Amino acid sequence: MEKDQAIGAIILIASILGIIIYGWLLFFIAPQLVLQISAFIAVVAILVILAWIGWTMATTPPPKPIETEVPTTMGSEQMSEESKK
Repeated sequence: MEKDQAIGAIILIASILGIIIYGWLLFFIAPQLVLQISAFIAVVAILVILAWIGWTMATTPPPKPIETEVPTTMGSEQMSEESKK
């Protein structure tokens, strides 16, 4: 569990640093460029996910049809054996 906690702490610190760096770039360096890059990355991420879903749907073979079983009637001996299990 200690390894998971260490990874969690690293993710937390990296996220906070990312927020600080993003804010600094946005407000002090090049706001328009940062917003353009952010919007581009967001749109690309969504389109990549949609492309992956489409690829998966296009290349996955259809499922085999489910064959229905004809119900059989059990005699009293079979029912008593089933209830014992």
